Amino acid sequence: MFRTRTTRAATSRVRATRACGLALAASLALGGCSLLDDSGSDGGSSKSADGAGTGASAEADSQAPYDVTPLLKPEKKYFGAAVKDAPTSMKAVDAYTRMTGKQPNLIEYYAAWGDGFDATGVRNAWAEGALTYMSWEPFDVTMADIVAGKSDTYLKQYAAAVKKLNLPVVMDFADEMNGGWEKWGTKHTTPKEYVAAWRHIHDTFTDAGASNVIWAWAPNIINPVKDVRLKPYYPGDGYVDWVGLIGYFTAEEDNAFSSVFGPTIDEVRTFTKKPVLLAETAAAGGERRRADIRNLFAGVEADESLIGFVWFNHKKRADWRLEASPLALKEFKRLAADDRFGFDVRKP
Repeated sequence: MFRTRTTRAATSRVRATRACGLALAASLALGGCSLLDDSGSDGGSSKSADGAGTGASAEADSQAPYDVTPLLKPEKKYFGAAVKDAPTSMKAVDAYTRMTGKQPNLIEYYAAWGDGFDATGVRNAWAEGALTYMSWEPFDVTMADIVAGKSDTYLKQYAAAVKKLNLPVVMDFADEMNGGWEKWGTKHTTPKEYVAAWRHIHDTFTDAGASNVIWAWAPNIINPVKDVRLKPYYPGDGYVDWVGLIGYFTAEEDNAFSSVFGPTIDEVRTFTKKPVLLAETAAAGGERRRADIRNLFAGVEADESLIGFVWFNHKKRADWRLEASPLALKEFKRLAADDRFGFDVRKP
């Protein structure tokens, strides 16, 4: 929805100043982020999650590609979070763990097109038993240019860096494409252009041997854009591993889980049976927040095809942070204690 998108866009602009990119100031700010060089290697720290040095990286190059299959539909649900500066810094993740009583095992962050691959951040999360989920936002490139190959040098270098790391990472590209509020959305990109760009990116990674990527296709829930069909934007089952829905519980809408997410899940199920992750969600503050949280957990628990959720714990446009509502936080902590949520992704 537009409310969500403006929240996300603000976050992306903030994170863009910190992300690994072409600007020296940004790379200095992060220090440990890996930047792409002409060979596709990362120019940051070569230290692995267990503290090994360059020798471990060389050894990783000779290892078989990481098999992501056990992570695609695990027995337990993902317990995810999007928090400040993670995964480049895990301080906010550790604070979130103390606050909720459970360690998130899926850490979402936002990267602008042109940024380098944050291999250090992926290692940081992996060291704490968490998978990273990267939302790749193409603010400064068109779908047509991607299809035409104008970003191929960047894409090939990025794919090479992902392959070299040889740890699993989730990527979604150009999310909320079914909304008009995005530069790559309905007002600027046709479904055909969007699908062609997605497939071109995916094929580039495949050609590079970067099979350690879990590909998440992430539309906004259809409630605010009921006239936009999702199927024309779907790249196809051969190009997608997860459907990652973006939707929030807001005071203006019925807060039943079936009302917030049901219509979109029903439409998605007409063209794919891929696992569904609530890739970005939260509940607005107010008296109803505890009930919203109960509905969120119950809805994810009840549907075997739903593999978990990511809570957007930021104060952007609205205060989505759990700590802003002590009673709601208490309810969230109680429900998060359920053993069905969370697991060490290194041992799925």
